[in-house]
Parts: sequence; structure tokens; C-alpha cells
Amino acid sequence: MKKLSIVLALVLLLTACTANVNNIEKQKDESTTTTVENVETETNNDLSNKSVSDTNTGNDEEYNNTSEDTVNTYNVVKEYTTPEGYKVIEYEGGYATTLSSANSLDIVKTPNPLDFKEIEGNLKLDELPENGGTEFFHDLSSRDLSSIDLTDKLDYLLTADFDDDTVWPDSLPKEFDIDKIKEYGMDPGLGVRKLHEKGITGKGVGIAIIDQPLLVNHEEYRDQLKLYEQIHILKDDNTARMHGSAVASIAVGKNVSVAPESDLYYIAADFYRENLYWVAEAIDRIIEINKTLPENKKIRVISISMGLSDSELKNVDLVKEAMKRAEDEGIYTIVVGTKVGGGYGLVGAGRNPLDDPNDLDSYTKGYFWRDASYTVIKYNILVSMDCRCVASPTGENKYVFYYSGGMSWVVPYVAGMYALCCQVNPNITPGEFAKAVQRTASKVIFDDGKEYNILNPEALINRIKEINN
Repeated sequence: MKKLSIVLALVLLLTACTANVNNIEKQKDESTTTTVENVETETNNDLSNKSVSDTNTGNDEEYNNTSEDTVNTYNVVKEYTTPEGYKVIEYEGGYATTLSSANSLDIVKTPNPLDFKEIEGNLKLDELPENGGTEFFHDLSSRDLSSIDLTDKLDYLLTADFDDDTVWPDSLPKEFDIDKIKEYGMDPGLGVRKLHEKGITGKGVGIAIIDQPLLVNHEEYRDQLKLYEQIHILKDDNTARMHGSAVASIAVGKNVSVAPESDLYYIAADFYRENLYWVAEAIDRIIEINKTLPENKKIRVISISMGLSDSELKNVDLVKEAMKRAEDEGIYTIVVGTKVGGGYGLVGAGRNPLDDPNDLDSYTKGYFWRDASYTVIKYNILVSMDCRCVASPTGENKYVFYYSGGMSWVVPYVAGMYALCCQVNPNITPGEFAKAVQRTASKVIFDDGKEYNILNPEALINRIKEINN
């Protein structure tokens, strides 16, 4: 989604998916008669959408030399155990799976921070980029803006991404309060922190995430991280990606998340291709891990920021079968397009970055669907999505603000809410949760004068406490 053209030699990216990468961002150009089905389809590749510009090698020829069209990456080259006891399976094409040692839960890799300066060279700008990779928002992450007069650029800045490495000039609009934007961006909003004050933090509940390679030592989630493994990742690739840091933050981050005391079990898996075989493998691995955990520490939910309705995806059936196996083990898998009660879907809301996310009046249409027909969004539940400040992949104590989130941010948010519900009622089921989400949602009027449904965390928790009690 972001503009950054990161030329990494090591990448987990599907060249064939490139045409679909910016579907969400291009929603603004689509007809307003878009259906709910189309919205979900266009978010299926949301993880790629959030990562293509952040992880693109710019070397498609090299990538194609190791694609599944020419190399069978299912074929095992060798298996061995590292000195640390980790199990490694190497495949053709340079891919490898690295799992914890027997009878242990390990952090099997420590990916390096993403270094934009090393990759892109000179990041000092003489003028503002007109389009930060899209027509509608701007990427100033890690850019040096010190020589640009931004005094009259408030509107531009309020739709910009930036991070702790962005160098600002002295000439900024007085209304552009960076500290306030970051403070509000870290808040999950909707009154979630009031639940935290009551001790409802997800403690004792495990959340599993399947996503990109993670900066495992980030201060936001390193204490919650109980396991980090990699399934079918390029073996020489040891660089963290932006997407993993973001979704981990939103699910379990100590400052940013919905469930700051949940345990995190993280698997980096290859699903940047159209073939989802390895996603199914990752789900089955989570089931296996869960069987080793004590009853009071079980994994209850898996967060996967991708959808399954794209007809071009291969082995979707394997993923759905794995999700069913997980459900049979008491694990709820949330993906883009997951339905809740009454057939309602889950979609993200937008917000002015200078408005308090706990004030319902601060919310607006989500960035990617702002021009969609009302009938598309009417029967959906909104959660906080845009204007989030999350862990950056560039350093263990660095943060990044994203003006636009996308459906990738919705999935870990809802997974965190499910963890809170499991804490207050360990017997809750996905079906009961889904119905409660729909029945407890609040009504909110946006600036188009129309009524929308938005998640009400406090009412949801109160309802969950009553079920089967």
C-alpha cells in the first residue's frame, strides 16, 4: 500500500498478485454500486496490498527464476536440526521451514530491522511527493523534509503516513500536532482502554497470527511473544516486514492493542503467492502447538489478514479444511470477510487523525470504501481501522503512523476482541461471539447523514459475560 520502493534481494512476494495489490486503494475509482462481495474480494490480497511497495525486490526476473512455475518448491532438499535444536526443512527454490525444538516453544529467527535508507539511498526531499503511491494519501515515512516549507500544507499532512525517522522542518502548520496524532493513533479507541482498566486485557488467552516475517524484539509485543516460527520462507531472507509489526501491535501490543496481555504465537508463512497451501500448513502447525499448552493458556483465535473468496487463489479448500480442524479444537480463525451475526460483515472505519478515537463522532467512512454505495456498508459492523500508530519494522522502539489501514487492520482488532471475550467467558463460542457483536453494535451517523453500525466493546463484553452464566 505504501509508496516505498524497497529493493530487497530477498522477498516473499507473488509477482502474479501485483495486478491485484492496489485494489483497495483504487476503490475510490470504482463504481459506487460495488457489492459487499466485491468489497470482500478486493480485500483478499490486503496483506500483499500493505506489503508490495514495502517488500518489492524490483527484480521480477530473479523472482521468476524461483517461482513455482519453474521450480517445485514442495520438493524437500534436506532436513536437519540446528545446534539450537530447531528443525529445518529446506525446499527447492531456496525456501525453508524452521520449527521449534522438540518439546519447546522457541523464537527460531530474529529478523533484522527494515532499513529504508540502506535500501533507497538518499531520502532527503526537496519537494513533497504529489502521490505517495496512490492519488489520495502521501507517504513520508523515513523521509527528510527539513528543507521544505510545510506551513501551508495541513491538509496534505493530515493524509500522510510518517514514522519516527521522518525528519520534520521547523515550518509546520501549528495545527499539525504530531504528538497528539501519535497518541490518538496508538489508542485502539471505542472505549477499549476502559476495559483494560477493569482488568479485561486478554490475559491467559493465546492469539496466533500468520503473516509476514516479524521484528520479534520490538518493545510493543516482545514480552507477549511466546513462539516465532517460519513456514516456507526464503531461507536467506532475514528482514522484517511492515505488515507483521502492524498486525501484532493491533492484536497484542502493550500500548496499541485491543488485548495487551494476550500471549502471541506467530508464524511467518509464505502466502504472497496465489497458492495457499502453506497457510493451511501454518494453521495445522498452530493446532499442533495448541495441544502442548495448558488448559488455561490455550490459543483461542487465529488472525490471518487475507480473504478467501478470490477465485484465482489455489488451495483455498485446504485452508478452509484447516480452519475447520482448528474450530474443532476450540480455535476461531478470523480472516478478511469473516461474517458475524445476521450475515453482517466486518469493515473498518476512518477518522480524522486529530480526533479522539473514543468519541463516536470522530469516525467517518473508511478510507478504502469512502465512495462505496451505502448499501455496500449498511449491513456491516465497523471497527477502528484508519489513522493507527503501530510498531515500525525499522527498529525495536520505533513507531509508524498509517493514515489508511485497510482490512488487514480489522482482522487483528477483532481477534483481540475475541480474546477479551474468552477471558471473561472461557466457554464462549465463535457463533455466540458473532451474534453478540451484531446485537450489541452502536449506531452512528456519519457526515453523509446515514446511519452505520459500529462495534461497542463494552456492551459486547457485558453480553458475553451473560452467555451460559
